[in-house]
Amino acid sequence: MDILNIDLKQAIVKVLQDYVEFLGKDPESGSQLVIDETQNHYLLIEIGWHSSRRIYGTLIHIDIIDQKIWIQQDGTEEGIANELVNLGISPKQIVLAYKTPERRKITDFAVS
Repeated sequence: MDILNIDLKQAIVKVLQDYVEFLGKDPESGSQLVIDETQNHYLLIEIGWHSSRRIYGTLIHIDIIDQKIWIQQDGTEEGIANELVNLGISPKQIVLAYKTPERRKITDFAVS
């Protein structure tokens, strides 16, 4: 196992656990952190109720592909990529997969 890959995993889990703690303050809804370290998939799912409205969906979905963090889904206001950069991950190691390759070119993050 590559040390870089371990650091990426630790950063992802740290950020996701922070979101789980934050979301846990809402008594009507909850969250589930799904981690598959073998296949390098990380998901944060919101589940519960808000008044009479059902809440269920993937808030954050991250994969590690070719030693880069691929953000497949980011439903946060702050931007999960910025949180990872704040932990020391280089923007060139982060792919905003939810954006088209053309749009990725005009960001500070990796294209692929």
